[in-house]
Amino acid sequence: MRRTSMMLALLAAIALTAGCTQEQQNRISRLGVTFLEGDYRVTYADGEHVKSWIVKDGKVTSEPQKGYYYFWAVIDGRKAYVQTPIARTYIEEIP
Repeated sequence: MRRTSMMLALLAAIALTAGCTQEQQNRISRLGVTFLEGDYRVTYADGEHVKSWIVKDGKVTSEPQKGYYYFWAVIDGRKAYVQTPIARTYIEEIP
């Protein structure tokens, strides 16, 4: 169900941006995005530097004005609050 909702949102975003100017597309991409209550792998990749975190039963929140994602991740068996740059971060839902 959650995957279907995310897919529909993605298709809607693509349809909306198809007729937009580049500036309008940039504004849309800066809108806040929140991945709600689920399990995610969040990966920051910048050239050779790659770091991944696991979010268990949590959410990933963005603050586009500041350019970061925020989330609680499991690190060495403990939860830690993490922020990563939106521009180089990838989020994937994990089973």
